Amino acid sequence: MHCPFCGHDDSKVIDSRESPDGVRRRRECTGCGLRFTTYERVHTTPLFLAKSDGRREPFSTDKLERSLRIACAKRPLEVGAIGKIVTDIDSELHRLGKAEVESRVVGEMVMERLRELDRVAYIRYASVYRDFEDLDTFAQEVEALRDESSDNPKPQLRLIEDDVPRIADRGRRRRTRRAVSGD
Repeated sequence: MHCPFCGHDDSKVIDSRESPDGVRRRRECTGCGLRFTTYERVHTTPLFLAKSDGRREPFSTDKLERSLRIACAKRPLEVGAIGKIVTDIDSELHRLGKAEVESRVVGEMVMERLRELDRVAYIRYASVYRDFEDLDTFAQEVEALRDESSDNPKPQLRLIEDDVPRIADRGRRRRTRRAVSGD
């Protein structure tokens, strides 16, 4: 294992833990002494995607991650959120136990997760994936998200408008009383 910091080709394993996807190993470089983490997982058979045009191509987690990064560009996401989606989808596809999966299935998995993670990223991904033919189709998808949001509104603090003048008046009264009592 090459050190990602200095490129030295030897490291020692400090800690190993089972993870849902394989084995997580904490390593220390014998050259520079810095520590890094590696993940090992077993790939039984290569997974292929069946495209809608009839082509077959190997499933690539790198390609999936790239498309997610584009959809999530400049969005306020938690660190590692994209990596978690990629890992979840990869694991789910391998659990299916099939050698070939339709690309449509992967696209739906991505959209399902993005819909929960970030609505803007979802719309960005869906606009490319579903290849909206016109503005009306795009608007219908956005409207469906709005309707869904109004059914499950996020709790917000309300500003009671009646209290705003009272608070402002209270400050004026105090200043007025001080001015009167100071004379």
